[in-house]
Amino acid sequence: MALSTLSRSIKGEVAIVTGAASGMGRATAHLFGDEGARVALIDINEEPLQAVVKEMTDEGYDARGWTLDLSDEAAVGKVISEIGEHFGGIDILVNNAGISMFAPIDSDEYSEAWNKSMAVLLTAHTLTIRAALPYIRQSAHGRIVNIASTEGLGATRYGSPYTAAKTGVIGLTRSLAVELGPENITVNCICPGPINTGMTAGIGDEDKVIFAKRRTALRRYAEPEEVAHGTLGLVLPASQYITGVALPVDGGLTIRNA
Repeated sequence: MALSTLSRSIKGEVAIVTGAASGMGRATAHLFGDEGARVALIDINEEPLQAVVKEMTDEGYDARGWTLDLSDEAAVGKVISEIGEHFGGIDILVNNAGISMFAPIDSDEYSEAWNKSMAVLLTAHTLTIRAALPYIRQSAHGRIVNIASTEGLGATRYGSPYTAAKTGVIGLTRSLAVELGPENITVNCICPGPINTGMTAGIGDEDKVIFAKRRTALRRYAEPEEVAHGTLGLVLPASQYITGVALPVDGGLTIRNA
């Protein structure tokens, strides 16, 4: 009798990835395609989104894109329903879309930074989950992964809108893991550390090297695909007893004291 009985394949499953036009979202969509999933890509930016969809369809993947402002509740409900009807269900939801807005608490820009951060980084997660849940409940092994940040485990000067939202994502994840656990739906989150994405593109290479050597155990920034593999691990059918986890994918940033 074989010891291993749980599947590590997501072939044929329907996965939604938000913020899929670039960075970690793009890498996750491609990785899921590599693994045989049918992928719905969501992004607010039409042209780069369709470019990624073309990349995937040219490689033979079953992928389709939807342009969407995730802060628009009515539009979110409409698009998620379209995805569910188009693919005949939804098994996996990855809430990856994000923005980065930092501002001092006493600055004129603070209110805008706070409101947009909450809308895109936290409230949008609840909108997509609420819309997708009727479909996920029909899945044999429903999976929800929210992308948080190591900023939800620590803090950076002037980053309170971002930090508060990402901390909220961790709390949301834990609470929904408890709420949805009796239905065999797992809810987890990934906390990326320093990653080479559009959000960090404005940081000079030398500054990245200095920061990584000073703060991370692996002494480097990661590539988006490395985060995507962490996400993949949490959505596997075999990962059925992992829920409520906030998984740092940070090269050891959160554990290094010196």
